[in-house]
Amino acid sequence: MRGGVRVAAWAWVLALWAGFAAVGQAVDQDALVRRVDAANHARYDHVLSYTVTEHYRVFRGNDLAHPAAEMTVLTTYTKGVGKSYEVKSQTGSALILRFGLKPLLENEKALNNPATVENSWFSSANYEMKVKVGATQRIGERDCVALAITPKRKAPNMVEGTLWVDPRDGTIAQVEGVGTKSPNPLSGPAKMMRQYVNIDGYSMAVHARAESDSAVIGRSVMVIEYSDYRVKTDKGGE
Repeated sequence: MRGGVRVAAWAWVLALWAGFAAVGQAVDQDALVRRVDAANHARYDHVLSYTVTEHYRVFRGNDLAHPAAEMTVLTTYTKGVGKSYEVKSQTGSALILRFGLKPLLENEKALNNPATVENSWFSSANYEMKVKVGATQRIGERDCVALAITPKRKAPNMVEGTLWVDPRDGTIAQVEGVGTKSPNPLSGPAKMMRQYVNIDGYSMAVHARAESDSAVIGRSVMVIEYSDYRVKTDKGGE
């Protein structure tokens, strides 16, 4: 009996490994990039609106247990309008809140201007994308493949690094890398990571982390948690 269980376990492991290998080998780079582009457009075309609660925490130095500042925001997105923010609560350093988090919200609002929002997409128009052969990772409940991404221009919102995508539909599961330009002249480019969940077929951010360092203000780490999505699409309902 034990031998049968052991054989079955090894068979499951080998099948899982073979599945990952098949994903890595079967990826057609051009086709995958087209799926990523199509997923971007589908999200913009079909998501009419959503609300989400965003919880920001900023840590200083090596203390990752006690945030120097926190802010909870209700974000509202409306197609053709962009994003708006309602601050629900804020505590901690007034300087970080005023000169760190509030400008960040304004920057996000500017990035989501309907006239220019496509400039911030992870798409082939903005990035060179190349499949990392054999690079696969289980993210949430999805088997994802990696795309090396290199921005076609330098901007604070552009990232050089790795984009993890679902090869079946091109939706994004995770991005990690380094900003090509610092938004703050007092600090270097930030190392960042953002994870996404699939809601009604569209990628929505669920967790993010950014770390920067400066000779003037030292190390700072920002963590964002996204929760309570209410998404409305042209398919109806929420």
